[in-house]
Amino acid sequence: MFAVRTLPRAANTVVVGVSPFAVQVRNMATLKEISMRLKSVSNIAKITKSMKMIASTKVAKAQRAMEAARVYGNSATALYTHAETTSADDAKNLVIVVSSDRGLCGGIHSSLAKGARRFLADHPESSLAIVGQKARAQLQRDSRKNIAVTFDGVAKNLPSWNEAALIADEIIKAGVQFETAQIIFNQFKSVIAFDTVNVPVHSYKALSESPKLAAYEVEDPVLKNFEEFTFANTLYWGIAEGNASEQAAKRAAMENATKNAGEMIQKLTLTYNRSRQATITNDLIDIITGAMAV
Repeated sequence: MFAVRTLPRAANTVVVGVSPFAVQVRNMATLKEISMRLKSVSNIAKITKSMKMIASTKVAKAQRAMEAARVYGNSATALYTHAETTSADDAKNLVIVVSSDRGLCGGIHSSLAKGARRFLADHPESSLAIVGQKARAQLQRDSRKNIAVTFDGVAKNLPSWNEAALIADEIIKAGVQFETAQIIFNQFKSVIAFDTVNVPVHSYKALSESPKLAAYEVEDPVLKNFEEFTFANTLYWGIAEGNASEQAAKRAAMENATKNAGEMIQKLTLTYNRSRQATITNDLIDIITGAMAV
């Protein structure tokens, strides 16, 4: 009986003796962890704020390039509307997805991949030409067999027409047979909005068979040159629109990240001050209790 009673007393004595030190060590560790996390979040906030400023500068330049490309792109593709150019339902399609190699810009690349998947679901035999690593990484998971050619390092600074013409020339040299090229890109709406659009570019055959093309009295060599020019010009339009949308999305993403980091810093600072005050209060209680015991 006495042995049974002694064991609980011994256990209670050990717990009482170790408990203050255990609480103190745990609070010290918690303060250190909070301080390290607070420093880490502050550094991240500085980085995201700098990236937001850089993106804000690039948005203005990208918008100017996009506005010039949009005028030429709309005027070049307007002939399809006036000539009533269409392609057959069973025509060979080439899907060109215009993305980039950079991230940290929200779901702008995911929307392109979704648009391409929707088109491939209705036209599974279509070929794929992908501009940028981000869309390629998403599409090669389930559409690897459709990929005919890919391009990296496009529009590192600002989009240029020569670069778009080289891409169009490489697609033609690759021997990809198509009657209609579906160019999927993000169309710039505002600094906080964009739309994923699909702009078709018809082949020489579809153009020559247009019902109202005779009104323009275009000769065959000129029509062939117009087909190649429109292909490169529309591709340049898509790259310029996508670049402007990307920079605007990156600016918005960095602004939201900086805002979230600021809110987290406030919460961590409040938690740190409360934990520090609790630790100081516990230390004072121990000191006063010890002094009263003496």
